[in-house]
Amino acid sequence: MADSDAVALSTIAVHRDDWTNLPPELAALVAPPVTVTAMPFERPVGSWRRGQLARSRGNMPVGKHQRGAR
Repeated sequence: MADSDAVALSTIAVHRDDWTNLPPELAALVAPPVTVTAMPFERPVGSWRRGQLARSRGNMPVGKHQRGAR
């Protein structure tokens, strides 16, 4: 698979914050707080695909299947 064909399954974001509860002298001695978030990558659904999904949902039974009496 070529590099341009790769698909990411999740996104990871790293945010660097500042120390607000430490004096500047102490904040300079320690690493800044870092927040890391990860979430599934979701591709936007186009209008054609949205219509296709709606049509297929109309053909699917909703709820529990009832078994007939024996």
